[in-house]
Amino acid sequence: MNPARGPRIAIVGAGLGGLACARVLQQHGRSVTVFEREASADARPQGGTLDLHADTGQAALRAAGLLDRFHALARPEADEWRVLDYANAALLAHQGPPAAGGRPEIDRGQLRGLLLDSITEGTVRWARAVTGVSPLPDGTCRLLFSDGTAEEFDLVVGADGAWSSVRPALSGAVPGYTGVTFVEAGFDQCDTRHPDLARLVGNGSMLAKGAGRSLVAQRNGNGHIRAYIALRAPQDWHMAAGIDLGDQRAVQTHLLRMFDGWDESLRYLLRNSDSGFVNRSLFVLPAPHTWEHVPGVTLLGDAAHLMPPVGLGANLAMLDGSDLAHALVTESSVDDAVRAYESIMLPRSIEAATGSAQGLDHLVPAATS
Repeated sequence: MNPARGPRIAIVGAGLGGLACARVLQQHGRSVTVFEREASADARPQGGTLDLHADTGQAALRAAGLLDRFHALARPEADEWRVLDYANAALLAHQGPPAAGGRPEIDRGQLRGLLLDSITEGTVRWARAVTGVSPLPDGTCRLLFSDGTAEEFDLVVGADGAWSSVRPALSGAVPGYTGVTFVEAGFDQCDTRHPDLARLVGNGSMLAKGAGRSLVAQRNGNGHIRAYIALRAPQDWHMAAGIDLGDQRAVQTHLLRMFDGWDESLRYLLRNSDSGFVNRSLFVLPAPHTWEHVPGVTLLGDAAHLMPPVGLGANLAMLDGSDLAHALVTESSVDDAVRAYESIMLPRSIEAATGSAQGLDHLVPAATS
């Protein structure tokens, strides 16, 4: 390490957690490079809406000096849940947004854009796919790239998600299928083109659930509703049914059969998607997921603790990023910083994994025998 410029820090993955870490480091005058396999910030859609919790996601944005900008973009009115009876769409429960505080919603793409705009231009090196890392005897780490080149750093941070290429340097754990698949659908200009659905969903999110299957719909920005058809089924459910996922009509017909007996206003989600259907099998890492400390490398976010998508993952990833950055600017050495960070992050993620597993069971109840 050259003391004049600080430790050489590499973050693999330009997701929310990696960008939060980079932002806080740069606020404190530290240099950092983020490597991202995608070609640009808009290479693919970033997913649905997120509710940011005060003690995790919002705390990370406060540490990054971005909380006010977040509130300017967020939708506090979307912190609302409507639970409907699957058979007749009657309202069973309603939780409106609190008068103050709460968990304001923001589209994931907007939040990522906020973080990208806050870091120094050129920090992210796009189209730089990492294939692996090699910890070195001196406590540093070598990053290996898909083009056959390599670079060495004092710290490599794996913020590269579920199928992390950094994780194998620390752990042999691999994600396993949860038994739940989300089939995603989308509705544009919902207030004018899908007004009945817009009223059904309300300002926030809607849930209707039966044994082994559920329908979830949530307001996004720009008048969009994103829906998830949640199924407890084998990962290859479509193959067992003889369905080509590319045949949207066949997928629709099969899903309508699966939701036979559900209220027609809910089955609208199956009949009228503007974006077709996208199959998303849900994976998690074993819990607890821990590792023996290895100098020169650590993990954050889904790379460290992949959980069901029930509102914890993005929040924890951002808090991981800000906590790691804080440790790196306050501890006396990189290794001390990583040890301090891991001593906080690992126990926290174990507790959160339990809560998220329970959340998935609540969202998609098991089918009765």
